Amino acid sequence: MAEGAAIYAALRARILDGSLGPGEPLREIPLAEEFGVSRTPVREALMRLESDGLARRDGRSLVVHAVSAEELIQVYDLRINLESEAAAQAADRRTAVDLASLEALWERDRALTAPTDAERTATNLEFHRAVWTCSHNPVLQDLLGRLNAHLVHAPTSTLSVGNRWETALEEHRMLVDAIAARDADEARRIAADHMTTARNLRLQLIREQLIHR
Repeated sequence: MAEGAAIYAALRARILDGSLGPGEPLREIPLAEEFGVSRTPVREALMRLESDGLARRDGRSLVVHAVSAEELIQVYDLRINLESEAAAQAADRRTAVDLASLEALWERDRALTAPTDAERTATNLEFHRAVWTCSHNPVLQDLLGRLNAHLVHAPTSTLSVGNRWETALEEHRMLVDAIAARDADEARRIAADHMTTARNLRLQLIREQLIHR
């Protein structure tokens, strides 16, 4: 149903931008009243959110999913494999237009002055999505997009740890160069190392959070 798809898109956007935080209830009747529809399209939208892993059952209620530390690391482990595969395929399949898009995004990010944590997260994701697009593999793009949604409520981006933003930009530059050179093996290695560093930084943040409880 078109109504269900529109409600799903609206609620998904609220979850991804933080307007709906972890643990917040997703109730059919109030949402139906808000969107001016029956409960059927709302139920359809909520089922899709639950299928995406953005909502979960808490007793009889549906709430916005709060990602655990274990789930975060699982997401990073999977992204290491999928991001490296996307980078390798991007090197094999990229077009001149794809490469121009990557270059433009990297230049934009390099020119940012003291970006906020949110800005770093958003621009970094846009760059990675551009790499996925270069793979011309819609299944891989879908999988990576779904995985990334699990990171939406992770406290603090790893890009704000120490000088990680600057080194991440250097790694992005290396990745663009490998894709430009159609060097699939090098692109795979750079992407895997890049995501492994992010995973290790996330573990560091989790440890610090546990210590200061």
